[in-house]
Amino acid sequence: MTDTPEKPRAASRELDAREREAQAIKGLATAYTRMREEIGKVIIGQRETVDQLLISLFSRGHCLLVGVPGLAKTLLVSTIARILHLSFRRIQFTPDLMPSDITGTDVLQDDPETGRRTFQFMQGPLFTNVLLADEINRTPPKTQAALLEAMQERHVTVGSSTYRLPNPFFVLATQNPIEQEGTYPLPEAQLDRFMFNIVVNYPSSAEELRILKQTTGGEEPDLAPVLTGRQILALQEVVRKVPVAEHVFVYARDLVRATRPDEPGAPDFVKEYISWGAGPRAGQYLIIGAKARAILEGRFHVTTDDVRAIAHPVLRHRIVTTFRADSENISPDDIVDMLLKKVPVEIEKRAERLVRK
Repeated sequence: MTDTPEKPRAASRELDAREREAQAIKGLATAYTRMREEIGKVIIGQRETVDQLLISLFSRGHCLLVGVPGLAKTLLVSTIARILHLSFRRIQFTPDLMPSDITGTDVLQDDPETGRRTFQFMQGPLFTNVLLADEINRTPPKTQAALLEAMQERHVTVGSSTYRLPNPFFVLATQNPIEQEGTYPLPEAQLDRFMFNIVVNYPSSAEELRILKQTTGGEEPDLAPVLTGRQILALQEVVRKVPVAEHVFVYARDLVRATRPDEPGAPDFVKEYISWGAGPRAGQYLIIGAKARAILEGRFHVTTDDVRAIAHPVLRHRIVTTFRADSENISPDDIVDMLLKKVPVEIEKRAERLVRK
């Protein structure tokens, strides 16, 4: 008898792994198309918002949705939970909400067998797969911090005990940009924990007409579940394995560093309009979000266009503007537009140097 060579075995295993990954990519691209179709039965328009939410979901990120009331933010989140076969809960944040109201608390109960009293943990609404934190800026910082800690650590601590949250765990927080009186704005350090800041805009004229016709009848759309929680976790792992070329990493780094006014070589408009720029977490989210976008489009490689496509939701809440920018009505989105025009791709830089030579 002769031993089977190890190299052919390793090559065979590598080939099988690649085939499984290719099948997973095709499966996710197909599921993505089905998800958009199912969401379209309930949500009219808002295509960019839907795409960014799904990118964030498959990137293991959380989203902050900013929009005026009546734009179907709550309906969109609950619809996504339904088609993904995930548990969904909503918390309406108010000024009197305490941390224990969302995390849960220990309750003293009688043991019918022994007659003794023992503490039993009663789970709060945080223990779900998809959580809608409605008007997060209306609750005090102590409760905001409890939610944001759960988002980061994916567990809650009550007393001396720690309880893991369900997996996947996806938080979508909303803010009303109109009414700011009596609110508790999230500080920049806590805003940084949200992968995306998604601006929900008004529908177009044609979309609003469809909304009026579709939502004033008696028919309820029948939604079909597309993915389970276990499938989502597996697809999140596939997203992490997407290869990224060196020039894409360099472009994401350069884009983030260009937001910092103290950075050598920072554009003049950055020094004039930005007081604080984005940190390294922005670059991490640019890369992982670009990976998810590529996979959702059926590609197993990332391009700089993927990075550019998600630059606004990643950077807009990580840029602190100066008084001059505010007085000239220059928004963070305007600055991101300037940066996308100013920061070149590394390959383009090399091409320019070759032309000059």
